[in-house]
Amino acid sequence: MKSRFSIWVAAARPKTLPAAVAPVLMGTAMAYEEVYLHVPTLMLTLLAAVLIQIGTNFANDYYDYVNGTDTADRVGPLRATQAGLVTPLQMKAAFLWTFAFAALAGLYLVFRGGLPILLIGAASLICAVLYTAGPFPLAYLGLGEVFVLPFFGPVAVGGTYYLQTGRIHSDVLIAGLAPGLLSAAILAVNNFRDIDTDRAAGRKTLAVRFGYRFGAAEYIACVVCACLVPIYIVLTRGANYGCLLALVTLAAAIFPIRTVLSRPAPEILNNVLAQTGKILLLYSILFSVGWLL
Repeated sequence: MKSRFSIWVAAARPKTLPAAVAPVLMGTAMAYEEVYLHVPTLMLTLLAAVLIQIGTNFANDYYDYVNGTDTADRVGPLRATQAGLVTPLQMKAAFLWTFAFAALAGLYLVFRGGLPILLIGAASLICAVLYTAGPFPLAYLGLGEVFVLPFFGPVAVGGTYYLQTGRIHSDVLIAGLAPGLLSAAILAVNNFRDIDTDRAAGRKTLAVRFGYRFGAAEYIACVVCACLVPIYIVLTRGANYGCLLALVTLAAAIFPIRTVLSRPAPEILNNVLAQTGKILLLYSILFSVGWLL
């Protein structure tokens, strides 16, 4: 029998947390190369980002159960509410408290960054809830990738850089496209893994609307385009050649891409999702290290 702690850890979906950490690492590295590193800001930015991601996962767990889209047929990671391990009231309290702590961590960031950071934080929390809540949940309309790409990409990288430097420039936003694309790839795997159960529940993700082949093509395109970003930056900037280290992630992506193309059983795609999260984290580390070389 699972302990309460292990249940909540599983409900937080730790395999998705690289999507929160990666853009903060990249934005901080790009800022440090130009100015300096303000450690308290980095720590609180990481904390707020991770808490928002965990709160989003808790909210998804709750609202997918309430909306009836999580059934016994799903093959994705554990959904604690649907499995009866956590009551709906407990899960609702969990995501509200998690968002509250994220907002508390964000108070200092707003003090440091002002109105732009307040707007980013507020928009992030609102979209985190509306992703699966409300009369028109974003995820159910096939708009998940539309919001994941900017918020886990240019917005997160740019916001982190701005908190460290007090300014922003186009190279930072372009670099941010890479983690946004890889986060969208994670979501794509999730969607074409659940294509049958989502279709039955009336959840119109892009995979449901256009089919598995589209979802697989979307996944590959996101991974490949993410690796084109450092090439573009080097060609246009004529500097920071070390960020090309991030291209190593293409080698790491070969196996999950081959798996996706083979159209495996949904259970196997859970491994692809986890592998893509690791690729995202690896990309952010290699890009950041290379940027500082």
